[in-house]
Amino acid sequence: MRCLPFIGMCALLLLTSFTGTSKSLFDTTIKPAAAAPANYILLLKGKNVGLIINQTSCVGDSSLLDILLVRGIKVVKIFTPEHGFRGKADAGAHVDNTIDEATHLPVVSLYGSHKKPTPDDLKDIDILVYDLQDVGVRFYTYISTLEYAMEACAEQQKQLVVLDRPNPNGFYIDGPVLKKENRSFVGMQAIPIVYAMTAGEYAKMLVGEHLFPGAATLDLQVVKCLNYDHSKKYELPIAPSPNLRNMAAIYAYPSLCLFEGTKISVGRGTAFPFQQFGSPELADKYPYTFTPQSGEGAKSPTYEGKKCFGVLVGETPGEILKQVNGRLQLKWLIDAYTAYPAKDQFFTDFFKKLTGSDDLKTQIQKGETEATIRKCWQKDLKIFKTTRKKYLLYKDF
Repeated sequence: MRCLPFIGMCALLLLTSFTGTSKSLFDTTIKPAAAAPANYILLLKGKNVGLIINQTSCVGDSSLLDILLVRGIKVVKIFTPEHGFRGKADAGAHVDNTIDEATHLPVVSLYGSHKKPTPDDLKDIDILVYDLQDVGVRFYTYISTLEYAMEACAEQQKQLVVLDRPNPNGFYIDGPVLKKENRSFVGMQAIPIVYAMTAGEYAKMLVGEHLFPGAATLDLQVVKCLNYDHSKKYELPIAPSPNLRNMAAIYAYPSLCLFEGTKISVGRGTAFPFQQFGSPELADKYPYTFTPQSGEGAKSPTYEGKKCFGVLVGETPGEILKQVNGRLQLKWLIDAYTAYPAKDQFFTDFFKKLTGSDDLKTQIQKGETEATIRKCWQKDLKIFKTTRKKYLLYKDF
């Protein structure tokens, strides 16, 4: 079987980024939908196919693109999300269109000049296939790419197939629910930060609740994962983006990413991004230190070349899971704010986009406890949980 150039990179990520994990945590029988071609090949036979894929769209050493091409499926175009085809671009970095070296297929960026496929992008496509490994957090933008693709397919009367993948944070629900007036690409729907749905389940909810224009007209097909349910832990074989390099970071990400809307570094440009946080301003609070440096996936990181004082939350998945304890943790954010000397400068405008409202910022500034803050989420969480249950494809936790 021919291997495409980016598959070598997938294997490298597999070997260097996700080693040293405690295997006992994970159910190794779980497989993504792409691992069972018999469940979706007939949907694609005789069609002009477009793919929304990146470096995670693999089964073992084979890309979805390879799996389809060797079975005679006519793939005519590739689309890629934030971080690009090979998953190396910085967060928020513009990604250009390109041509795949091996197949000479056009690669259209959905994180460049536009985020929603245009009529011209879809004109030569009968069916669009989405196969990206998500991490189950509202502000991780792959579900925003999915929603725009669904909207475009509805408008252009194209079928959309989701090849589902397990949600590595799919075993709990928590965090504030986004208020619709704060809608952005890092939060497009009124869901909590951790929402415990796979991409396929989420897509079904978007259609079923008519959450985007033309939802009722979309021809959506979801192909299920194998042996997955929401009580199980799934180990990602490939890093989904440059700074989520291992399962420890993926488990800490929902809580630590809130620091991206503050003056605190989350360790981009170090060996432990999203496993630690700190700032040069916190020397009186924390003895632990790290110094960010520029590198691939972290060009000009926050506090580049400056010693930051903070906390290493954990080095292993087990350590992080114990710290997180099945909930969005605010303790680190509250502690850092309390210790930060210039409190009027601690939060940035991006914090509201990440949290989905002004409430959390105001509550922390007022000195409210985590327990008090969490009580304010419960009404909206209860409403979401009721809606979510209607669209589950897998046994719940």
